[in-house]
Amino acid sequence: MTTAPQTISAGAEALRALYADWSEIIATTPGLTTRLFRSIFDEWHQPTREPEDVTYREDTVGGVPGIWTLPIGADTTRVLLYTHGGGFAVGSAASHRKLAGHLAKALGVTAFVLDYRRAPEHPHPAQVQDGVAAFLALIERGIAPTAITTIGDSAGGNLAVAIALSLREQGRPLPGGVVAFSPWLDMENRGETLVTNDATDALITVPLLEGMIAGVLADGAVDPRTPLANPLYADLSGLPRLYLNAGGAESLADNATRLAENARAAGVDVTLSVVDDMQHVFPFSAGNGPEADAEIAAVAAWYRG
Repeated sequence: MTTAPQTISAGAEALRALYADWSEIIATTPGLTTRLFRSIFDEWHQPTREPEDVTYREDTVGGVPGIWTLPIGADTTRVLLYTHGGGFAVGSAASHRKLAGHLAKALGVTAFVLDYRRAPEHPHPAQVQDGVAAFLALIERGIAPTAITTIGDSAGGNLAVAIALSLREQGRPLPGGVVAFSPWLDMENRGETLVTNDATDALITVPLLEGMIAGVLADGAVDPRTPLANPLYADLSGLPRLYLNAGGAESLADNATRLAENARAAGVDVTLSVVDDMQHVFPFSAGNGPEADAEIAAVAAWYRG
């Protein structure tokens, strides 16, 4: 579905302004180190209001560190396995814990936000392997596979899909569902919206993506068409039900629409939400932006459907 044109809320504008500020810093800081690059993106939580009645706990699951989000009264037998965005190189459980908290609270479940190994120190498939290890460890802890939903944003949205694909390849049980916010899938930069939305996206540029691709694909050592790195080339048959979204103003919008088309062609139950005028991973304005809150409510309705 695509919403009607709208004037964005103050909360959505705060996210856009944060992205514009990051873009300015990246463009005007020569020799930006990986450490400083990561510290910038750890501000990602700023547009998100702290969710009420949610506590947090650090843990290690399947050898992977992360943060539990624990809404009061949540069903602890159901888990969102959340993989954060950030081009596989930046972002963290800390930057995403508030967003995951809003989602867990709306769905009435718990969430575990992974601090998976990041590129360039750990190229593909390290991130997928960490997600699979955490998934299998949750099963060992007594969580039913179908009670786990893999969920993520941007590169983490890629991982939410790739984890399910890897589990299927290994003959393992699959999650009950997959949710991907603004998934970044295209490791070849072939998407049309990279061009058509270049003027409206406050963050994503082809040079930024090229740098991220070089890191996760080990400077070309990994084929950009590898299905677990680029699920646009994957056989999606047999995957669980899928919820995809994107912002209508973002340069990666057609990653979501292309994946939706491929999944439907493979017989997968797909829900696609593209919201006009929204930026990359617009649910980050949860609690401060009605567009984000409406999207999270839609995910909750889909989850219970």
